[in-house]
Amino acid sequence: MAGKEREAQGSGAGGLSEALSGFAEAQVGRLAEKASDKLKDVTEQLTDAAESGSLLKVGSRVLGGESPVKAFLSEKAKGVKDSVVGKVKEAFGGGKGKGKSGSSKSMNIIEVLDVGVPLRTAYDYWTQYEDFSSFTKGVRSVSMTDEMSSNWKVKVGPSSRGFKATVQEQIPDDRIVWTSEGAKGTTKGAVSFHELAPTLTRIVLVLEYYPSGFFEKTGNIWRAQGRRVRLDFKHFQRYVTLTGDEPEGWRGEIRDGEVVVSHEEAMEEEEAAQAEDSESDDEYEDADDGDAEDEEEDEGEDEEEDDGEDDGEDEEEDDGEDLEEDEWEDEAADEDREE
Repeated sequence: MAGKEREAQGSGAGGLSEALSGFAEAQVGRLAEKASDKLKDVTEQLTDAAESGSLLKVGSRVLGGESPVKAFLSEKAKGVKDSVVGKVKEAFGGGKGKGKSGSSKSMNIIEVLDVGVPLRTAYDYWTQYEDFSSFTKGVRSVSMTDEMSSNWKVKVGPSSRGFKATVQEQIPDDRIVWTSEGAKGTTKGAVSFHELAPTLTRIVLVLEYYPSGFFEKTGNIWRAQGRRVRLDFKHFQRYVTLTGDEPEGWRGEIRDGEVVVSHEEAMEEEEAAQAEDSESDDEYEDADDGDAEDEEEDEGEDEEEDDGEDDGEDEEEDDGEDLEEDEWEDEAADEDREE
């Protein structure tokens, strides 16, 4: 019995040893395959690097004192970055010979707001471009170069963008049309003013925006610029409605990109018109006063005539009564004599 037990234990130990040996061989085979695959990948990467010229850059980095591994990884990361940037440019219409802002997709923005101020007040506030940075979130600064041109610095995402705006047409209390150009986009815009009531003005803003920068095109996907314009437009409404000061707007006139009436000329014409209106009002008042005096004189003459007529009638009546009394007395005297 003891001999059989020893044989059984020996056969069990042998089977376990064979299983462990098979498992070890399988693991070694898997590791060898993985190592072979990795070696193949490294070989392909080195081949690609050699074909693209990056292998020379790796060599120059090594000669510059960097370790071979660091130099290879740096060049690999740079290649990945260039690949990603290229794909993004292709997705947004850039690169591979495509146009810049002219061929990019435009964004149309239309906003309408009613402001509780007179038409002239709303227009004059809009012409004060340099004050926009004090109440809007998207405008950082504005500087006027002349009566038609201005330099704007606006916020686009985490960055700032600058562009030059030029007024093409400007009619006081009516509309303003402009264009703007910058390194990251162009804009065409128009704003018009409409009187709804003596103290209520409707403002219509229309923009056509052509983005060309990375942040601009990315924001164009979810219309970030349109939301920014809408919010700043509402800030303008709040500012105009709650500010009690009378603005001193630019009252000149621009047509076809040229100033046809300067601000000073417009103010002189306005003052002259006001002076004429004042003189006309004075003449009208003087004429009214003269008519009133004539009416008073006519009324006085009429009263005198009436008084004269009344006196004449009274005298005639008195004379008639006197004649009747004299005739009665004469008749009475004749009767007495006859008796």
